[in-house]
Amino acid sequence: MIEVKNISKIFNENKNNEFCALKNVNFSVKKGEIFFLKGVSGSGKSTLLNIMAGLLKPSEGEIFMDGENISKLSIKFASKFRREKIGMIFQNFNLIPTLSVFDNIIIPTLPDKLDKKAFAFELLDKFNIFSKKYELTKNLSGGEQQRVAIIRALINNPSIILADEPSANLDRYLSEKLIEYFFNIKGITIVISTHDPLLLESGIGSAFYEMKKD
Repeated sequence: MIEVKNISKIFNENKNNEFCALKNVNFSVKKGEIFFLKGVSGSGKSTLLNIMAGLLKPSEGEIFMDGENISKLSIKFASKFRREKIGMIFQNFNLIPTLSVFDNIIIPTLPDKLDKKAFAFELLDKFNIFSKKYELTKNLSGGEQQRVAIIRALINNPSIILADEPSANLDRYLSEKLIEYFFNIKGITIVISTHDPLLLESGIGSAFYEMKKD
């Protein structure tokens, strides 16, 4: 499903402030499993997730998703692949505060002019936030924003979800709810970067790769 092969990432290469964020990272993720990237802050977890999403190019190595070498795709085709295959859950949610819940959720469908209104309403109901569908996201609680971010990641029926430190801004109760949400998402491969013991010891993950900070 996902093959990460010899991935290295160097920022500011051949400059005085050159920095090696990743070096020779190798692992594979099976279809449908919940996989943890674990490690302390600064170990390169977010950088790796961004490379897996096609948002960054590796300095060396390749990443295959569903048989596609995404590390070789142009910006245009990487964006298309992301819309069709990948749902992103960002650490700070990355919602647009002046748009409604519904409008935030629908954003990933706009480039391809997909009609996902009925599916959006279905997901809003499933995550118990249907009553807030036209509320501005800036007025939501942290837990409500979390659910909106998850629904937005699911709206295009991705085969893969990449979640970057999803519990970083949550209290214990909301983190436990997050674990419940992930556990109930079936048939989707989920890669979660975290150093949160609550997530790591929750039992939802079936495999992990430990990132090291040099």
